[in-house]
Amino acid sequence: MFSWIHFLTYAVITAVTPGPNNILSMSNAGRLGFRKAVSFNFGIWVGFSAVMLLCTFFCNALSAFLPKLKLFMLIIGAVYMLWLAWKTYKSSSEITEATSRSGFLSGLLLQFINPKIYVYCILSMEVYILPFYQGQWGALTLFALLLAFIGFVFTLCWALFGSLFKTLFSKYAKITNTVMALLLVYCAVSLFF
Repeated sequence: MFSWIHFLTYAVITAVTPGPNNILSMSNAGRLGFRKAVSFNFGIWVGFSAVMLLCTFFCNALSAFLPKLKLFMLIIGAVYMLWLAWKTYKSSSEITEATSRSGFLSGLLLQFINPKIYVYCILSMEVYILPFYQGQWGALTLFALLLAFIGFVFTLCWALFGSLFKTLFSKYAKITNTVMALLLVYCAVSLFF
């Protein structure tokens, strides 16, 4: 039976943690204001949706031809989540950015080079969705768009609260990092139950 709780826990935790989309969203909104940063976020949403659809169709095709990959993907997924939990727990309170871009096209193109969303989709599909919906293209398309929407919502949250999140993560970094890390460990363990 499909577990919405496990799936949504993984999707939300992964979407809310810092990554290129969230950091640049926060940075752009902090520099330009929320309204001027919205076009960047819409670019993220469109690009995110495209990448999610491509990854979903790739995962479905690969799983149909190589069903023995499931255990391997579960192990890789669990190891990745445990590594992410460790990195989250050990991360500093300082949030940095490599570069800031603010337009729709920048947000869209960022998605095609953002490794976090590829892992997000592949793990979501292989671990939570494909075991129940393999070959059901309508459902898979809706799940891909749901994943993109969840990611988009959290980039908007990071943009909306721009400098506030920066302050909160700095002020309560250890508590926040510990909670996020423990939730990721929970997600990793739940893959096998």
